[in-house]
Amino acid sequence: MAASQTPPATNDLDAEQALESEASPDSEVEIRARLVEPAEHGQRLDKLLVATAPEFSRSWLQQLIDRGHVTVDDQVQTTASRKLKAGQRLSLALVPTAQSQAFKPEAMALDVVFEDEHLLVVNKPVGLVVHPAAGHWSGTLLNGLLAHHQGASALPRAGIVHRLDKDTTGLMVVAKTQPAMTALVRMIAAREVHRVYMALAHGEVAWREVSIDAPIGRDPASRLRMAVVASGKPARTDVRRLAVLPGDRPALGFTALRCKLHSGRTHQIRVHMAHKGHPLVADALYGGKPALGMTRQALHAAELAFAHPIDGQTMSFECPLPPDLAAAWAQVVAD
Repeated sequence: MAASQTPPATNDLDAEQALESEASPDSEVEIRARLVEPAEHGQRLDKLLVATAPEFSRSWLQQLIDRGHVTVDDQVQTTASRKLKAGQRLSLALVPTAQSQAFKPEAMALDVVFEDEHLLVVNKPVGLVVHPAAGHWSGTLLNGLLAHHQGASALPRAGIVHRLDKDTTGLMVVAKTQPAMTALVRMIAAREVHRVYMALAHGEVAWREVSIDAPIGRDPASRLRMAVVASGKPARTDVRRLAVLPGDRPALGFTALRCKLHSGRTHQIRVHMAHKGHPLVADALYGGKPALGMTRQALHAAELAFAHPIDGQTMSFECPLPPDLAAAWAQVVAD
């Protein structure tokens, strides 16, 4: 299914609905205006907007209210719950929102590690958001992929089969064809894709190796965070201690870690390490503090291996640490 460039439709237009369509000086903007009917007296503004433009979702129409594109008797309205009176003139400017324009190609320099006609492997830099979301409707990896090759527009999420957090760096595989995407999604679900991350954590980790097998779900105390919760989805991370930088007290030291994923839950390594009492360096969301020169979570996808989804050949990639993490790493791991 191709990525949609417009908000999802809620229902078909009523061809009999009495609406006025007016030309706008901006050819991309349609103005819909009508009078509030006697039977609609006392109804909320947002409800009347849904009746006026039923092919758009209420949340999308709410954005137009917030941005000042709705008027009643030529007065801009910003309160969705306002009740209107019969005979008032309602006008709606269907201005494209940032969200509705999210799935558009944007040329950007991608660090392509490997590419053939079926897939590509990229080294994602720090700060690059993988998929459009609130606050990041443009400038994402998805936008770059749409510009990188023509087939991306015909694939769900432009071929993205797994994600890295905005401030996590490293290797990602992306499909370029539907058969490759279907196979890669199945391989990831079957845990047949080898993914290893390098991380720096707060504190002196006592164990040499541990398998953290703890379910992850939405943190009941904060919708922005994930947490280890009994009702969560199964999640397993194998963690190996590579080196320790002692501090004045064990809690003040740092540990370099190799983390192998067996599942791919949101923020999995970050959540599991915080759960063990060793949040990642500079991971503010989960209790980490800036240190060793790091101002973003110290996490890097360093190894990626899988069978090619079409010909079955073994594909294996390694990616060096980016400069900021390499400098911090050198303070913990002796040559």
